[in-house]
Amino acid sequence: MHPAALPETELLAQCDLSKGRASGPGGQHRNKVETKVTLHHTPTGVEAHAGERRSVTDNRRVAIFRLRLGLAVAVRRPVPIGDARSELWKSRVTPEGRIACSPHHRDFPAVLAEALDMIHACALDTHKAAIRLTCSHSQLVKLLKDHPPALVALNRDRKARGLHPLR
Repeated sequence: MHPAALPETELLAQCDLSKGRASGPGGQHRNKVETKVTLHHTPTGVEAHAGERRSVTDNRRVAIFRLRLGLAVAVRRPVPIGDARSELWKSRVTPEGRIACSPHHRDFPAVLAEALDMIHACALDTHKAAIRLTCSHSQLVKLLKDHPPALVALNRDRKARGLHPLR
């Protein structure tokens, strides 16, 4: 299972959590209370933090989501031959090939990770990856555009292989 798709308790068991003060607007409250949360995923070295909210609980939730997004972009897993779609992926793709997952939904990082894994397994050919994922090519590219760092990372890899960038 991709680390971006792990249950929260398992993911946090692999992380170091630290709290601190965040700089920026917020006045006295921000300067007096340590509400910034930083998560460091030990196996991969991926880090995420959140400190823009006044509550440690809210910042922890946001940091976990950001960590999942970072893991989705940074970590690649091998894809088996044949139908490699997860149950989550199958539940998020309509029969018409539309990917139904908002970038703010808790499932988005896992869906994004699965799409990126498949694209890399198909030698960065998004058309082949879309066929294997039973979605349209335009929907697959739209999913990547919903998280710009994913599109930037993929285009960097495509450029290294001499392929044109996705837009």
